[in-house]
Amino acid sequence: MINLAAQAGVNHSITNPYQYVHTNITGFLNILEACRHFMPEHLIYASSSSVYGANKKMPFTTHDNVDHPLALYAVSKKSNELMAHAYSNLFQIPTTGLRFFSVYGPYGRPDMALFIFAKSILEGKPIRVFNYGRMRRDFTYVDDIVEGIVRLIPKAPKGNPEWDAKHPDPSSSFAPYRLYNIGNNEPVELLDFISALEDKLGKKAIKNFLPIQDGDVEEARADTAALQAETGFKPSTPIKEGIDKFIDWYRRYYKIRS
Repeated sequence: MINLAAQAGVNHSITNPYQYVHTNITGFLNILEACRHFMPEHLIYASSSSVYGANKKMPFTTHDNVDHPLALYAVSKKSNELMAHAYSNLFQIPTTGLRFFSVYGPYGRPDMALFIFAKSILEGKPIRVFNYGRMRRDFTYVDDIVEGIVRLIPKAPKGNPEWDAKHPDPSSSFAPYRLYNIGNNEPVELLDFISALEDKLGKKAIKNFLPIQDGDVEEARADTAALQAETGFKPSTPIKEGIDKFIDWYRRYYKIRS
């Protein structure tokens, strides 16, 4: 079973908290209860890099504590990880949580920066650039996310015999439970991200520079060593290549002439 459904987005969770609890927590409980009664060989579910919250040590690793979230969205995703562990322990359901890092690409969410920026640049409208463009994100192309998921399907976790309750490692457990980061491991500054868009579109953005938003982080970078060790795969699509592919799709899908 692969569960990628959720109410996503940090900002929306600040103004619509009940929606996130209903969808991400109650909804995920429904998934776990289904697994309890119809035991799958493996449950893979989407978590998020947002769980790292106030952490500053880079790169982010699943071995670190993540008890200081900055928004309810992150809380809902961390809750999913804790719920999965409980069901792995109680019912021996093999569960794998994947912390996605700034996924982008064709058929993405229209509320994501890439869609908003592309549309605004093409229409000659200003874009909002938070933290004055000094954000750094581990942008991960959707094809790399899919490849990571597919490679993990046959890798159902088993209890880790070396797990030490006196020095607990959050990334694994005595139960059949694992966590992995899926990110590009190459953070890109927001202004460079916008520059790659401008180059592909052949048009300059009108930038409205603003302070950082509530609940947001300045930098995120994924440690993907565990994913690579388990699957032999490491996300690596360069930002220029990913944006070029996205804009080619965007023009076709929305029938926009070059």
